[in-house]
Amino acid sequence: MSEGHAHPHPHPHSHPHSHPHSHDHDHDQDPGETAAVVDMDVPDEALSPGELSRRQMFRRAGLLGAGLTAAGVLGAPGPAAAAGRDDREPKDGFLWLAGDHHIHTQYSSDAMYRVVDQVRHANAYGLDWMVVTDHGSVTHAKIGVEKVNPDIVAARQAVRDTLVFQGLEWNIPAAEHGTVFVAPGRGEVETLKEFENSFDGSVKGATASTRQNEALAIAGLDFLAQAVKRRRVPDALFLANHPARKGIDSPHEIRAWRDAAPGIAVGMEGAPGHQAAGIPKPNGPGSGRGYYDNSQSADSFPGYPAESYRTFGGFDWMTATVGGLWDSLLAEGRPWWITANSDSHTVYGDASDRGPGSDFNANGRYEDPIYKGVPNLSNGDFWPGYYSRTHVGATSFAYGAVMDGIRRGRVWVDHGGLISGLVVRARARGNGGDNGVTLGDTLSVRPGTRVEVSIQITLANRPNWAQFIPTLARVDVIQGDVTGPVSDKDVFTTPKTKVVTSYEVGRNSGTVTFTYQVEAVDHPVYVRLRGTDGNRVAPGLLGASVDPHGPAMDVPGDADPWKDLWFYSNPVWIVPRR
Repeated sequence: MSEGHAHPHPHPHSHPHSHPHSHDHDHDQDPGETAAVVDMDVPDEALSPGELSRRQMFRRAGLLGAGLTAAGVLGAPGPAAAAGRDDREPKDGFLWLAGDHHIHTQYSSDAMYRVVDQVRHANAYGLDWMVVTDHGSVTHAKIGVEKVNPDIVAARQAVRDTLVFQGLEWNIPAAEHGTVFVAPGRGEVETLKEFENSFDGSVKGATASTRQNEALAIAGLDFLAQAVKRRRVPDALFLANHPARKGIDSPHEIRAWRDAAPGIAVGMEGAPGHQAAGIPKPNGPGSGRGYYDNSQSADSFPGYPAESYRTFGGFDWMTATVGGLWDSLLAEGRPWWITANSDSHTVYGDASDRGPGSDFNANGRYEDPIYKGVPNLSNGDFWPGYYSRTHVGATSFAYGAVMDGIRRGRVWVDHGGLISGLVVRARARGNGGDNGVTLGDTLSVRPGTRVEVSIQITLANRPNWAQFIPTLARVDVIQGDVTGPVSDKDVFTTPKTKVVTSYEVGRNSGTVTFTYQVEAVDHPVYVRLRGTDGNRVAPGLLGASVDPHGPAMDVPGDADPWKDLWFYSNPVWIVPRR
Protein backbone atom coordinates (compact mmCIF):
# COMPACT_ATOMS: atom_id res chain seq x y z
CA MET A 1 0.00 0.00 0.00
CA SER A 2 1.12 3.53 -0.63
CA GLU A 3 2.52 5.48 2.26
CA GLY A 4 -0.07 7.61 4.11
CA HIS A 5 0.28 10.36 6.65
CA ALA A 6 0.46 9.09 10.20
CA HIS A 7 -2.84 9.35 12.02
CA PRO A 8 -2.55 7.23 15.13
CA HIS A 9 -6.22 6.56 15.69
CA PRO A 10 -9.21 7.32 13.48
CA HIS A 11 -11.46 8.18 16.43
CA PRO A 12 -9.95 11.25 18.07
CA HIS A 13 -13.00 12.43 19.95
CA SER A 14 -13.33 11.93 23.66
CA HIS A 15 -17.12 11.76 24.02
CA PRO A 16 -17.94 8.61 25.99
CA HIS A 17 -20.34 7.35 23.31
CA SER A 18 -18.31 8.15 20.19
CA HIS A 19 -15.26 5.96 20.58
CA PRO A 20 -15.66 2.44 19.14
CA HIS A 21 -13.71 -0.26 20.94
CA SER A 22 -10.24 -0.93 19.65
CA HIS A 23 -9.68 -4.63 19.30
CA ASP A 24 -6.84 -4.92 21.80
CA HIS A 25 -8.63 -3.14 24.65
CA ASP A 26 -9.84 -5.03 27.69
CA HIS A 27 -13.61 -5.09 28.22
CA ASP A 28 -13.90 -6.31 31.79
CA GLN A 29 -16.67 -4.45 33.62
CA ASP A 30 -15.99 -2.98 37.04
CA PRO A 31 -18.65 -4.30 39.45
CA GLY A 32 -18.78 -0.87 41.06
CA GLU A 33 -19.84 0.67 37.77
CA THR A 34 -22.61 -1.92 37.39
CA ALA A 35 -24.16 -1.36 40.81
CA ALA A 36 -26.63 1.23 39.52
CA VAL A 37 -27.59 -1.06 36.64
CA VAL A 38 -28.80 -3.85 38.91
CA ASP A 39 -30.20 -1.60 41.65
CA MET A 40 -33.89 -1.48 40.70
CA ASP A 41 -34.45 1.45 43.04
CA VAL A 42 -32.62 3.47 40.38
CA PRO A 43 -35.18 4.15 37.59
CA ASP A 44 -34.33 3.53 33.92
CA GLU A 45 -34.50 7.27 33.27
CA ALA A 46 -31.64 7.93 35.67
CA LEU A 47 -29.19 5.62 33.92
CA SER A 48 -26.66 6.59 31.29
CA PRO A 49 -27.17 5.11 27.79
CA GLY A 50 -24.54 2.45 28.42
CA GLU A 51 -25.98 1.56 31.81
CA LEU A 52 -29.51 1.35 30.40
CA SER A 53 -28.32 -0.93 27.61
CA ARG A 54 -26.71 -3.28 30.15
CA ARG A 55 -29.82 -3.26 32.35
CA GLN A 56 -32.01 -4.18 29.36
CA MET A 57 -29.59 -6.94 28.48
CA PHE A 58 -29.72 -8.34 32.02
CA ARG A 59 -33.50 -7.93 32.15
CA ARG A 60 -34.05 -9.91 28.95
CA ALA A 61 -31.70 -12.59 30.17
CA GLY A 62 -33.80 -12.93 33.34
CA LEU A 63 -30.87 -11.82 35.51
CA LEU A 64 -32.52 -8.97 37.41
CA GLY A 65 -34.27 -9.78 40.66
CA ALA A 66 -34.34 -9.32 44.40
CA GLY A 67 -30.97 -9.52 46.09
CA LEU A 68 -28.95 -9.62 42.86
CA THR A 69 -25.50 -8.07 43.14
CA ALA A 70 -23.28 -6.50 40.53
CA ALA A 71 -20.77 -9.30 41.00
CA GLY A 72 -23.56 -11.82 40.50
CA VAL A 73 -24.54 -10.24 37.19
CA LEU A 74 -20.98 -10.13 35.95
CA GLY A 75 -20.53 -13.78 36.81
CA ALA A 76 -23.76 -14.79 35.06
CA PRO A 77 -23.99 -16.20 31.53
CA GLY A 78 -24.63 -13.92 28.56
CA PRO A 79 -28.07 -12.67 27.50
CA ALA A 80 -30.54 -14.99 25.88
CA ALA A 81 -31.78 -14.38 22.37
CA ALA A 82 -34.65 -11.92 22.18
CA ALA A 83 -38.03 -13.59 22.33
CA GLY A 84 -40.77 -13.06 19.77
CA ARG A 85 -39.72 -13.14 16.12
CA ASP A 86 -38.35 -16.45 14.89
CA ASP A 87 -35.76 -14.66 12.72
CA ARG A 88 -34.25 -12.72 15.62
CA GLU A 89 -31.34 -15.01 16.36
CA PRO A 90 -27.82 -13.93 17.31
CA LYS A 91 -25.32 -13.89 14.46
CA ASP A 92 -21.66 -13.09 14.94
CA GLY A 93 -22.37 -12.17 18.55
CA PHE A 94 -25.11 -9.63 17.81
CA LEU A 95 -28.81 -9.41 17.12
CA TRP A 96 -28.98 -7.75 13.69
CA LEU A 97 -32.11 -5.65 14.09
CA ALA A 98 -33.67 -4.11 10.98
CA GLY A 99 -35.15 -0.65 11.34
CA ASP A 100 -36.10 2.73 9.93
CA HIS A 101 -35.38 6.12 11.55
CA HIS A 102 -37.48 8.36 9.28
CA ILE A 103 -41.27 7.87 9.38
CA HIS A 104 -44.20 10.33 9.36
CA THR A 105 -47.77 10.15 10.68
CA GLN A 106 -50.98 12.20 10.78
CA TYR A 107 -49.07 14.62 13.05
CA SER A 108 -47.07 15.82 10.00
CA SER A 109 -48.66 18.42 7.74
CA ASP A 110 -47.85 16.39 4.61
CA ALA A 111 -48.64 12.88 5.88
CA MET A 112 -51.77 10.99 6.93
CA TYR A 113 -51.36 7.66 8.76
CA ARG A 114 -51.92 6.88 12.42
CA VAL A 115 -48.88 5.94 14.50
CA VAL A 116 -50.22 2.42 14.96
CA ASP A 117 -50.71 2.08 11.19
CA GLN A 118 -47.03 2.77 10.58
CA VAL A 119 -45.97 0.54 13.48
CA ARG A 120 -48.11 -2.40 12.37
CA HIS A 121 -46.85 -2.15 8.82
CA ALA A 122 -43.25 -1.85 9.97
CA ASN A 123 -43.71 -4.95 12.11
CA ALA A 124 -45.41 -6.89 9.32
CA TYR A 125 -42.59 -6.01 6.92
CA GLY A 126 -39.97 -7.28 9.35
CA LEU A 127 -38.71 -4.23 11.22
CA ASP A 128 -37.46 -4.61 14.78
CA TRP A 129 -37.23 -0.88 15.52
CA MET A 130 -38.48 2.41 14.08
CA VAL A 131 -38.53 6.13 14.83
CA VAL A 132 -41.60 8.36 14.46
CA THR A 133 -40.23 11.63 13.03
CA ASP A 134 -43.02 14.09 12.39
CA HIS A 135 -41.94 17.38 10.86
CA GLY A 136 -40.63 20.17 13.02
CA SER A 137 -42.95 23.14 12.55
CA VAL A 138 -44.66 25.88 14.54
CA THR A 139 -47.75 23.70 14.97
CA HIS A 140 -45.81 20.56 15.85
CA ALA A 141 -43.63 22.45 18.33
CA LYS A 142 -46.68 23.99 19.95
CA ILE A 143 -48.89 20.92 20.37
CA GLY A 144 -47.77 18.03 18.16
CA VAL A 145 -44.93 16.66 20.30
CA GLU A 146 -47.26 16.10 23.25
CA LYS A 147 -50.20 14.86 21.19
CA VAL A 148 -48.29 12.15 19.36
CA ASN A 149 -46.70 10.72 22.52
CA PRO A 150 -49.76 8.85 23.85
CA ASP A 151 -50.18 7.25 20.42
CA ILE A 152 -46.54 6.12 20.50
CA VAL A 153 -46.89 4.76 24.02
CA ALA A 154 -50.05 2.88 22.99
CA ALA A 155 -48.35 1.46 19.90
CA ARG A 156 -45.47 0.19 22.03
CA GLN A 157 -47.97 -1.78 24.06
CA ALA A 158 -49.96 -3.01 21.04
CA VAL A 159 -46.94 -4.16 18.98
CA ARG A 160 -44.30 -5.42 21.38
CA ASP A 161 -42.10 -6.98 18.71
CA THR A 162 -41.07 -3.59 17.30
CA LEU A 163 -39.29 -0.92 19.34
CA VAL A 164 -40.91 2.48 18.72
CA PHE A 165 -38.81 5.59 19.36
CA GLN A 166 -40.20 9.11 19.52
CA GLY A 167 -38.29 11.69 17.52
CA LEU A 168 -38.90 14.50 15.07
CA GLU A 169 -37.62 15.67 11.73
CA TRP A 170 -35.52 18.69 12.55
CA ASN A 171 -35.39 21.60 10.12
CA ILE A 172 -31.67 22.07 10.67
CA PRO A 173 -30.87 25.80 10.79
CA ALA A 174 -29.02 26.77 7.59
CA ALA A 175 -29.31 23.21 6.27
CA GLU A 176 -31.62 20.34 5.32
CA HIS A 177 -33.67 18.03 7.52
CA GLY A 178 -32.43 15.60 10.12
CA THR A 179 -33.73 12.87 12.38
CA VAL A 180 -33.50 13.67 16.09
CA PHE A 181 -34.66 10.96 18.46
CA VAL A 182 -34.33 10.00 22.10
CA ALA A 183 -34.56 6.83 24.15
CA PRO A 184 -37.87 6.40 25.99
CA GLY A 185 -38.03 7.94 29.43
CA ARG A 186 -39.82 10.49 31.53
CA GLY A 187 -38.06 13.38 29.79
CA GLU A 188 -38.64 12.42 26.15
CA VAL A 189 -41.57 14.78 25.46
CA GLU A 190 -40.33 17.83 27.35
CA THR A 191 -36.81 17.49 25.92
CA LEU A 192 -38.00 17.15 22.30
CA LYS A 193 -40.46 20.03 22.78
CA GLU A 194 -37.83 22.38 24.21
CA PHE A 195 -35.38 21.36 21.49
CA GLU A 196 -37.87 22.04 18.70
CA ASN A 197 -39.06 25.36 20.09
CA SER A 198 -35.50 26.57 20.63
CA PHE A 199 -33.57 25.22 17.65
CA ASP A 200 -35.83 24.30 14.74
CA GLY A 201 -35.02 26.35 11.65
CA SER A 202 -38.65 26.68 10.60
CA VAL A 203 -39.86 27.65 14.08
CA LYS A 204 -37.03 30.16 14.54
CA GLY A 205 -37.06 31.58 10.98
CA ALA A 206 -33.46 30.36 10.59
CA THR A 207 -33.45 28.40 7.34
CA ALA A 208 -31.11 30.65 5.31
CA SER A 209 -27.48 29.57 4.89
CA THR A 210 -25.89 32.12 7.23
CA ARG A 211 -23.15 31.77 9.82
CA GLN A 212 -25.59 32.80 12.54
CA ASN A 213 -27.99 30.02 11.58
CA GLU A 214 -25.17 27.50 11.34
CA ALA A 215 -24.26 28.42 14.91
CA LEU A 216 -27.86 27.82 15.99
CA ALA A 217 -27.63 24.26 14.63
CA ILE A 218 -24.49 23.66 16.67
CA ALA A 219 -26.26 25.04 19.75
CA GLY A 220 -29.08 22.56 19.14
CA LEU A 221 -26.69 19.63 19.06
CA ASP A 222 -25.03 20.89 22.22
CA PHE A 223 -28.48 21.04 23.87
CA LEU A 224 -29.02 17.35 23.05
CA ALA A 225 -25.59 16.41 24.36
CA GLN A 226 -26.28 18.24 27.61
CA ALA A 227 -29.71 16.60 27.91
CA VAL A 228 -28.02 13.20 27.87
CA LYS A 229 -25.20 14.29 30.17
CA ARG A 230 -27.68 15.64 32.71
CA ARG A 231 -29.87 12.55 32.30
CA ARG A 232 -32.94 14.42 31.14
CA VAL A 233 -33.17 11.60 28.57
CA PRO A 234 -31.32 8.29 28.57
CA ASP A 235 -29.86 8.91 25.11
CA ALA A 236 -30.22 11.01 21.94
CA LEU A 237 -29.02 10.79 18.34
CA PHE A 238 -29.01 12.96 15.22
CA LEU A 239 -28.76 11.75 11.62
CA ALA A 240 -28.80 14.05 8.58
CA ASN A 241 -31.66 13.26 6.18
CA HIS A 242 -31.45 13.32 2.35
CA PRO A 243 -28.25 15.39 2.64
CA ALA A 244 -27.60 16.15 -1.05
CA ARG A 245 -31.21 16.61 -2.17
CA LYS A 246 -31.08 20.41 -2.24
CA GLY A 247 -27.34 20.95 -1.97
CA ILE A 248 -27.66 22.94 1.27
CA ASP A 249 -25.72 20.62 3.60
CA SER A 250 -22.24 21.97 2.96
CA PRO A 251 -19.16 19.87 3.77
CA HIS A 252 -18.06 22.27 6.50
CA GLU A 253 -21.48 22.06 8.20
CA ILE A 254 -21.37 18.26 8.28
CA ARG A 255 -17.87 18.36 9.78
CA ALA A 256 -18.97 20.97 12.31
CA TRP A 257 -21.93 18.86 13.45
CA ARG A 258 -19.72 15.86 14.04
CA ASP A 259 -17.03 17.88 15.81
CA ALA A 260 -19.51 19.69 18.05
CA ALA A 261 -21.36 16.60 19.29
CA PRO A 262 -19.58 13.39 18.30
CA GLY A 263 -21.81 11.28 20.54
CA ILE A 264 -25.00 12.79 19.09
CA ALA A 265 -24.28 13.64 15.42
CA VAL A 266 -23.26 10.25 14.07
CA GLY A 267 -24.28 9.96 10.43
CA MET A 268 -26.59 10.54 7.50
CA GLU A 269 -29.02 8.82 5.19
CA GLY A 270 -26.85 6.98 2.68
CA ALA A 271 -30.03 6.42 0.71
CA PRO A 272 -33.10 8.66 1.04
CA GLY A 273 -36.68 7.50 1.34
CA HIS A 274 -39.37 8.16 -1.29
CA GLN A 275 -37.89 5.36 -3.40
CA ALA A 276 -41.16 4.79 -5.30
CA ALA A 277 -41.08 8.35 -6.63
CA GLY A 278 -39.03 7.34 -9.68
CA ILE A 279 -41.53 4.79 -11.02
CA PRO A 280 -42.49 6.00 -14.51
CA LYS A 281 -45.90 7.42 -15.29
CA PRO A 282 -48.68 6.35 -15.64
CA ASN A 283 -47.84 3.60 -13.16
CA GLY A 284 -45.99 5.89 -10.76
CA PRO A 285 -45.17 9.49 -9.83
CA GLY A 286 -42.60 9.86 -12.63
CA SER A 287 -40.22 11.91 -10.47
CA GLY A 288 -36.71 11.21 -9.18
CA ARG A 289 -35.93 8.46 -6.67
CA GLY A 290 -36.08 10.16 -3.29
CA TYR A 291 -37.58 13.19 -5.08
CA TYR A 292 -34.00 14.07 -6.03
CA ASP A 293 -34.94 16.22 -9.03
CA ASN A 294 -33.60 19.59 -7.90
CA SER A 295 -30.90 22.03 -8.97
CA GLN A 296 -28.75 24.65 -7.30
CA SER A 297 -30.47 27.45 -5.36
CA ALA A 298 -29.26 30.57 -3.56
CA ASP A 299 -28.70 28.59 -0.34
CA SER A 300 -26.92 25.66 -2.00
CA PHE A 301 -23.22 25.06 -1.52
CA PRO A 302 -21.77 26.42 -4.79
CA GLY A 303 -19.06 23.78 -5.09
CA TYR A 304 -21.42 20.84 -5.57
CA PRO A 305 -21.69 19.56 -9.16
CA ALA A 306 -24.98 19.21 -11.04
CA GLU A 307 -24.84 15.42 -10.56
CA SER A 308 -25.07 15.81 -6.78
CA TYR A 309 -28.79 16.60 -7.05
CA ARG A 310 -29.53 13.09 -8.35
CA THR A 311 -29.45 9.65 -6.77
CA PHE A 312 -27.22 6.82 -8.00
CA GLY A 313 -28.78 3.40 -7.67
CA GLY A 314 -31.17 5.03 -5.20
CA PHE A 315 -28.29 6.26 -3.01
CA ASP A 316 -27.34 9.83 -2.22
CA TRP A 317 -24.42 11.27 -4.22
CA MET A 318 -22.45 11.82 -1.01
CA THR A 319 -22.49 8.07 -0.36
CA ALA A 320 -22.57 6.65 -3.89
CA THR A 321 -19.45 8.46 -5.15
CA VAL A 322 -16.38 6.37 -4.31
CA GLY A 323 -13.75 8.86 -3.19
CA GLY A 324 -16.50 11.45 -2.64
CA LEU A 325 -17.83 13.31 0.37
CA TRP A 326 -18.51 10.31 2.62
CA ASP A 327 -15.08 8.90 1.89
CA SER A 328 -13.48 12.29 2.55
CA LEU A 329 -14.93 12.16 6.06
CA LEU A 330 -13.82 8.57 6.63
CA ALA A 331 -10.34 9.43 5.35
CA GLU A 332 -10.09 11.98 8.13
CA GLY A 333 -10.85 9.22 10.62
CA ARG A 334 -14.31 10.62 11.36
CA PRO A 335 -16.83 7.99 12.42
CA TRP A 336 -19.73 9.07 10.17
CA TRP A 337 -22.21 6.31 9.40
CA ILE A 338 -24.84 5.75 6.73
CA THR A 339 -28.43 4.50 7.01
CA ALA A 340 -31.41 3.84 4.71
CA ASN A 341 -35.10 4.40 5.42
CA SER A 342 -38.57 5.01 3.98
CA ASP A 343 -39.39 8.66 4.78
CA SER A 344 -42.91 7.26 4.62
CA HIS A 345 -45.63 9.92 4.27
CA THR A 346 -48.15 8.58 1.71
CA VAL A 347 -47.66 5.10 0.33
CA TYR A 348 -47.53 4.15 -3.33
CA GLY A 349 -50.62 2.19 -4.33
CA ASP A 350 -52.44 2.85 -1.06
CA ALA A 351 -56.19 3.39 -1.32
CA SER A 352 -56.75 5.54 1.76
CA ASP A 353 -57.12 9.29 2.20
CA ARG A 354 -56.99 11.84 5.00
CA GLY A 355 -59.99 11.89 7.29
CA PRO A 356 -62.69 14.44 6.35
CA GLY A 357 -63.02 17.61 8.36
CA SER A 358 -59.32 17.76 9.25
CA ASP A 359 -57.91 21.06 10.55
CA PHE A 360 -54.19 20.45 10.98
CA ASN A 361 -53.26 23.97 12.09
CA ALA A 362 -55.88 23.97 14.84
CA ASN A 363 -55.45 20.38 16.03
CA GLY A 364 -51.83 19.53 15.19
CA ARG A 365 -53.01 16.40 13.37
CA TYR A 366 -55.25 15.12 10.60
CA GLU A 367 -58.32 13.04 11.34
CA ASP A 368 -57.85 9.28 11.02
CA PRO A 369 -57.53 8.14 7.39
CA ILE A 370 -60.47 6.66 5.50
CA TYR A 371 -60.72 4.14 2.67
CA LYS A 372 -61.39 5.82 -0.67
CA GLY A 373 -61.24 2.71 -2.86
CA VAL A 374 -58.83 3.98 -5.52
CA PRO A 375 -55.12 3.06 -5.36
CA ASN A 376 -52.98 6.19 -5.51
CA LEU A 377 -50.12 5.66 -7.97
CA SER A 378 -48.81 9.21 -7.58
CA ASN A 379 -47.61 8.60 -4.01
CA GLY A 380 -43.81 8.23 -3.82
CA ASP A 381 -43.28 6.24 -0.62
CA PHE A 382 -43.18 2.68 0.64
CA TRP A 383 -44.24 1.36 4.03
CA PRO A 384 -41.41 1.07 6.57
CA GLY A 385 -39.51 -2.15 5.93
CA TYR A 386 -41.11 -2.74 2.54
CA TYR A 387 -38.05 -1.64 0.54
CA SER A 388 -35.34 0.09 2.63
CA ARG A 389 -33.76 -1.43 5.73
CA THR A 390 -31.06 -0.35 8.18
CA HIS A 391 -29.57 -3.36 9.97
CA VAL A 392 -28.02 -2.62 13.37
CA GLY A 393 -25.84 -5.04 15.33
CA ALA A 394 -27.28 -4.78 18.85
CA THR A 395 -26.26 -6.58 22.03
CA SER A 396 -29.92 -7.08 22.95
CA PHE A 397 -33.45 -6.28 21.82
CA ALA A 398 -33.62 -2.95 23.64
CA TYR A 399 -33.81 0.75 22.88
CA GLY A 400 -30.42 1.53 24.35
CA ALA A 401 -28.78 -1.34 22.48
CA VAL A 402 -30.12 -0.14 19.12
CA MET A 403 -28.88 3.40 19.75
CA ASP A 404 -25.51 2.10 20.88
CA GLY A 405 -25.20 -0.04 17.74
CA ILE A 406 -25.98 2.94 15.52
CA ARG A 407 -23.51 5.14 17.39
CA ARG A 408 -20.78 2.52 16.96
CA GLY A 409 -21.43 2.16 13.23
CA ARG A 410 -22.38 -1.50 13.49
CA VAL A 411 -24.70 -0.98 10.53
CA TRP A 412 -25.34 -2.15 6.98
CA VAL A 413 -28.19 -1.19 4.67
CA ASP A 414 -30.02 -2.74 1.75
CA HIS A 415 -32.77 -2.11 -0.75
CA GLY A 416 -35.42 -4.57 -1.85
CA GLY A 417 -34.14 -7.45 0.25
CA LEU A 418 -31.09 -7.82 -1.97
CA ILE A 419 -29.36 -9.91 0.71
CA SER A 420 -30.60 -11.52 3.91
CA GLY A 421 -27.52 -11.21 6.10
CA LEU A 422 -23.99 -9.79 6.25
CA VAL A 423 -21.14 -10.62 8.62
CA VAL A 424 -17.82 -8.80 8.28
CA ARG A 425 -14.74 -9.50 10.39
CA ALA A 426 -11.25 -8.02 10.14
CA ARG A 427 -8.45 -9.91 11.91
CA ALA A 428 -4.71 -10.38 11.78
CA ARG A 429 -3.87 -12.94 9.13
CA GLY A 430 -3.05 -16.40 10.44
CA ASN A 431 -4.61 -15.71 13.82
CA GLY A 432 -7.44 -18.20 13.49
CA GLY A 433 -8.45 -18.03 17.14
CA ASP A 434 -8.90 -14.26 17.00
CA ASN A 435 -12.45 -13.14 16.27
CA GLY A 436 -11.26 -9.72 15.12
CA VAL A 437 -13.56 -6.71 14.79
CA THR A 438 -16.76 -5.97 12.91
CA LEU A 439 -18.40 -2.98 11.18
CA GLY A 440 -17.67 0.40 12.73
CA ASP A 441 -14.85 -0.92 14.87
CA THR A 442 -11.06 -0.54 14.79
CA LEU A 443 -8.51 -3.33 14.49
CA SER A 444 -5.26 -2.32 16.14
CA VAL A 445 -2.26 -4.31 14.88
CA ARG A 446 1.53 -4.23 14.99
CA PRO A 447 3.05 -2.34 12.03
CA GLY A 448 3.63 -4.65 9.10
CA THR A 449 0.89 -7.07 10.07
CA ARG A 450 -1.07 -8.63 7.23
CA VAL A 451 -4.82 -8.44 7.78
CA GLU A 452 -7.70 -10.37 6.29
CA VAL A 453 -11.28 -9.18 6.01
CA SER A 454 -13.73 -12.07 5.96
CA ILE A 455 -17.10 -11.44 4.33
CA GLN A 456 -20.04 -13.79 4.79
CA ILE A 457 -23.25 -13.00 2.91
CA THR A 458 -26.54 -14.81 3.33
CA LEU A 459 -28.18 -14.50 -0.06
CA ALA A 460 -31.84 -13.59 -0.44
CA ASN A 461 -33.85 -16.62 0.64
CA ARG A 462 -37.42 -15.47 0.17
CA PRO A 463 -39.38 -13.21 -2.20
CA ASN A 464 -39.23 -9.51 -1.40
CA TRP A 465 -42.38 -7.41 -1.26
CA ALA A 466 -42.39 -7.02 -5.06
CA GLN A 467 -42.67 -10.83 -5.07
CA PHE A 468 -39.36 -11.87 -6.57
CA ILE A 469 -36.17 -13.22 -5.03
CA PRO A 470 -33.34 -10.75 -5.77
CA THR A 471 -30.02 -12.04 -7.08
CA LEU A 472 -26.75 -10.54 -5.84
CA ALA A 473 -24.39 -10.29 -8.81
CA ARG A 474 -21.27 -8.62 -7.45
CA VAL A 475 -19.63 -7.45 -4.23
CA ASP A 476 -17.14 -4.56 -4.27
CA VAL A 477 -14.47 -3.94 -1.65
CA ILE A 478 -13.63 -0.25 -1.24
CA GLN A 479 -10.47 0.76 0.62
CA GLY A 480 -9.13 4.16 1.58
CA ASP A 481 -6.16 5.63 3.40
CA VAL A 482 -6.77 7.53 6.62
CA THR A 483 -4.74 10.67 6.02
CA GLY A 484 -5.94 12.80 8.93
CA PRO A 485 -7.77 16.10 9.32
CA VAL A 486 -8.09 18.41 6.32
CA SER A 487 -7.29 22.11 6.30
CA ASP A 488 -10.16 22.88 3.90
CA LYS A 489 -13.39 22.00 5.70
CA ASP A 490 -15.32 22.14 2.43
CA VAL A 491 -13.34 19.44 0.65
CA PHE A 492 -15.54 16.61 -0.62
CA THR A 493 -13.11 14.25 -2.34
CA THR A 494 -10.22 12.11 -1.18
CA PRO A 495 -7.60 10.80 -3.61
CA LYS A 496 -6.65 7.53 -1.93
CA THR A 497 -9.95 5.66 -1.87
CA LYS A 498 -11.02 3.28 -4.62
CA VAL A 499 -12.60 -0.08 -5.41
CA VAL A 500 -9.70 -2.47 -4.75
CA THR A 501 -11.36 -5.74 -5.72
CA SER A 502 -14.70 -7.18 -6.79
CA TYR A 503 -16.20 -10.63 -6.36
CA GLU A 504 -18.68 -12.18 -8.79
CA VAL A 505 -21.20 -14.11 -6.76
CA GLY A 506 -22.15 -16.81 -9.25
CA ARG A 507 -25.02 -18.33 -7.30
CA ASN A 508 -28.44 -17.29 -6.07
CA SER A 509 -29.06 -19.22 -2.85
CA GLY A 510 -27.37 -20.14 0.38
CA THR A 511 -24.33 -18.39 1.84
CA VAL A 512 -21.25 -17.08 0.08
CA THR A 513 -17.94 -16.15 1.69
CA PHE A 514 -15.04 -14.07 0.45
CA THR A 515 -11.75 -13.11 2.08
CA TYR A 516 -10.04 -9.86 1.19
CA GLN A 517 -6.32 -9.64 2.00
CA VAL A 518 -4.95 -6.29 3.19
CA GLU A 519 -1.24 -5.81 2.56
CA ALA A 520 1.22 -5.27 5.41
CA VAL A 521 -0.31 -2.43 7.40
CA ASP A 522 2.04 0.51 7.80
CA HIS A 523 -0.55 3.31 8.05
CA PRO A 524 -4.26 3.56 8.96
CA VAL A 525 -6.81 2.40 6.38
CA TYR A 526 -10.51 1.65 6.25
CA VAL A 527 -12.46 -0.93 4.28
CA ARG A 528 -16.14 -0.84 3.34
CA LEU A 529 -18.41 -2.97 1.14
CA ARG A 530 -21.00 -2.48 -1.56
CA GLY A 531 -23.07 -5.00 -3.52
CA THR A 532 -25.42 -4.90 -6.51
CA ASP A 533 -27.84 -6.93 -8.57
CA GLY A 534 -25.81 -5.73 -11.57
CA ASN A 535 -28.76 -4.36 -13.50
CA ARG A 536 -27.54 -0.76 -13.87
CA VAL A 537 -23.86 0.10 -13.54
CA ALA A 538 -21.57 2.83 -14.84
CA PRO A 539 -18.07 4.15 -14.13
CA GLY A 540 -17.98 6.29 -11.00
CA LEU A 541 -17.96 10.07 -11.16
CA LEU A 542 -14.25 10.18 -10.28
CA GLY A 543 -13.33 7.81 -13.10
CA ALA A 544 -13.16 4.10 -13.93
CA SER A 545 -9.77 3.77 -12.24
CA VAL A 546 -11.48 4.67 -8.94
CA ASP A 547 -14.80 2.89 -9.48
CA PRO A 548 -15.14 0.86 -12.69
CA HIS A 549 -18.68 -0.48 -12.12
CA GLY A 550 -20.54 1.81 -9.74
CA PRO A 551 -24.21 2.73 -9.56
CA ALA A 552 -25.56 4.62 -12.57
CA MET A 553 -27.18 8.01 -12.10
CA ASP A 554 -30.94 7.63 -11.79
CA VAL A 555 -33.05 9.24 -14.49
CA PRO A 556 -35.94 11.31 -13.12
CA GLY A 557 -39.18 9.92 -14.44
CA ASP A 558 -37.70 6.54 -15.31
CA ALA A 559 -36.21 4.90 -12.22
CA ASP A 560 -37.99 1.72 -11.15
CA PRO A 561 -36.40 1.00 -7.76
CA TRP A 562 -36.96 -2.75 -7.96
CA LYS A 563 -34.76 -3.03 -11.06
CA ASP A 564 -31.69 -1.50 -9.39
CA LEU A 565 -30.84 -2.94 -5.97
CA TRP A 566 -27.73 -2.30 -3.82
CA PHE A 567 -26.43 -2.88 -0.33
CA TYR A 568 -23.74 -0.86 1.50
CA SER A 569 -21.84 -1.46 4.72
CA ASN A 570 -20.21 0.95 7.10
CA PRO A 571 -16.42 0.65 7.34
CA VAL A 572 -13.95 -1.15 9.54
CA TRP A 573 -10.70 0.63 10.38
CA ILE A 574 -7.28 -1.03 10.50
CA VAL A 575 -4.67 0.94 12.43
CA PRO A 576 -1.01 0.17 13.22
CA ARG A 577 -0.08 0.70 16.86
CA ARG A 578 2.28 3.58 17.53
